[in-house]
Amino acid sequence: MGDRPVRVVAAACDGACSGNPGPGGWGALLRFEDGSRRELGGADAATTNNRMELTAALAVLQTLRELPRHPDLVLRTDSRYLIDGFEKWMAGWKRKGWRTASGGAVLNRDLWEQLDAARLPGLALRHVRGHSGDPDNDRCDAIAVAFSRGQSPALASETRPGRSPAPGAPAATDSAAEGPAGQSPAAAAPAPADPLDPAPPSLQQLLTRLELADRLAAGGYSLRAVELARLLEVPTARLEGKGEPWLWRDWLVRPLGNGCWRLERGAGGLDTPQ
Repeated sequence: MGDRPVRVVAAACDGACSGNPGPGGWGALLRFEDGSRRELGGADAATTNNRMELTAALAVLQTLRELPRHPDLVLRTDSRYLIDGFEKWMAGWKRKGWRTASGGAVLNRDLWEQLDAARLPGLALRHVRGHSGDPDNDRCDAIAVAFSRGQSPALASETRPGRSPAPGAPAATDSAAEGPAGQSPAAAAPAPADPLDPAPPSLQQLLTRLELADRLAAGGYSLRAVELARLLEVPTARLEGKGEPWLWRDWLVRPLGNGCWRLERGAGGLDTPQ
């Protein structure tokens, strides 16, 4: 390819968490037009799956900042949370002072702000279905899972035998990108020797439901009775005939008519439909 810099032609990222919340890991992969690749990864002793998804994307964006990119490059991820927040929701969050449409505080604001600052002109995010046989997504998932389990997987570098790295290009385990609180997302460091014990299953399930509720409220989505009943873990029959809003934990559940409801963040309370 002569003297032309070797460009990045493909990028992917993924996050994983053992427990959610619990020990987490993230993985990322860059492919270059000469066929080589670079892999990134890291760990956090106490985190959530969503935070690991965001951290992986942040590391990719900050690493790509110093690399030549093919004009058709996209960042591929299986996280709708990442894509929707980055491309749809963030502008509204910022206008409202990092509050959701219903007034609640945006979760993971620290990472969203860093992602916003790391935006690259012309680089879009593209969804790929997880565990669908996509080789780059599968590899990123394997890296993320390994780090979440306290392992130190071998990460590929674009450097080949007899070939020197491009000037200024960091190796796979260099601190190419700074993460939250001054940590280095691109550092391939194993989890601490004594990570926090995973939360009990009941708490893990509750956190998943609360994060889902916050995403539904932020997006202004409507829910059918059976979907709302599953989220609240109540019989569908309890929702029948409820024509007035009621409180569920930190959300107001508002009837929309025609058997549909919407969650609104920031109401407060711990009630459930009786």
